[in-house]
Amino acid sequence: MKSQVFFADLRTTISKNMTKKINRLMRRTEVGSIIGETDLVAIKLHFGEKGNTAFVRPIFIRDIVENIYSCGGKPFLTDSNTLYRGERGEAVSHLKIALTHGFNLTTVSAPVIVADGLRGNDAVKVKIDGKHLTEVSIGSAVIQADVLIGVAHFKGHELTGFGGALKNIGMGCASKEGKLKQHSNISPQVKAKQCSACGRCMEWCPADAIGMVNEKSRIDAEKCIGCAECITICPKGAIEINWNESSEVFQEKMVEHVHGVIKNKKRKSLFINFLTDISPACDCYGHADRPIVPDIGILASLDPVATDQASVDLVNAEQGLTDSALKNNHGKGRDKFRGLYPEVDWEIQLDYGQKLGIGSRDYELIKV
Repeated sequence: MKSQVFFADLRTTISKNMTKKINRLMRRTEVGSIIGETDLVAIKLHFGEKGNTAFVRPIFIRDIVENIYSCGGKPFLTDSNTLYRGERGEAVSHLKIALTHGFNLTTVSAPVIVADGLRGNDAVKVKIDGKHLTEVSIGSAVIQADVLIGVAHFKGHELTGFGGALKNIGMGCASKEGKLKQHSNISPQVKAKQCSACGRCMEWCPADAIGMVNEKSRIDAEKCIGCAECITICPKGAIEINWNESSEVFQEKMVEHVHGVIKNKKRKSLFINFLTDISPACDCYGHADRPIVPDIGILASLDPVATDQASVDLVNAEQGLTDSALKNNHGKGRDKFRGLYPEVDWEIQLDYGQKLGIGSRDYELIKV
């Protein structure tokens, strides 16, 4: 049976503005059937890195929030801390950038809660039966929430071809440990020139895997448990990730984390993709390049695989913008994401999601 994916384009009139369109989109997904009275509802989104402007606008998030309140739910906005050092590497900076970009109780009518706590280690281990992993580490706020609504800005991505519903949940809900397991199969490394031998990483390491050799920190790979806490605890930024995982394995590990996130939320999850400002790369960058195609609209479904498949199809059906980072496949019907990243097979995440029973690539697009 085909999954239903609801679609609202961006054409508006005096009597049919975007707020009304989002309200209609939410109603068609029957969001009220997955939200119970007093349910805590996690709205998973990306607050944008400093300097980035392509993330979903707070005014649209407020429309989604108001719909949740009307169903009796108690919404909160959430994302997990990043693996790399940046504006969202720990909760204090993360909350600050969310506020700077307009995500706060006043503007969106919902509080912001960082999913994996102050330093990215407030997580729950979820057992799964995956090809690569049997356990995934997910931010505790996401696991403890009654309902999950993933709101993704659909765009290109250098590791997955595109970033949509699956990446927003699989990567975005993972703790630092979960993110490290997706990106790497070996322990972090110390850049000796930057290490000041302060010993802070040694004191913090929960596995006692860091020692001092020749007045420089050194990580014992056999003892390292892959929690990734040393990366952000280092005041000099001397500990870095070994970005060694292939795109194929990365995508499959990412989808296994999606499986862990929604395992306890059967029929309690909704996925919304904004096909606006479709930039060539992730919102984690401190800039947003020109879109690769014109703005398209908003998609919503109970099926994350179908949501992403429909998003890809709609983007590929557009004429590519020649004065963008897209250098090939500009024609209608051509693969825009392989035009950006020819070495990346983006279908892997969709095929694996379907294999794990997360969703279906077969869908029916319903315009609202």
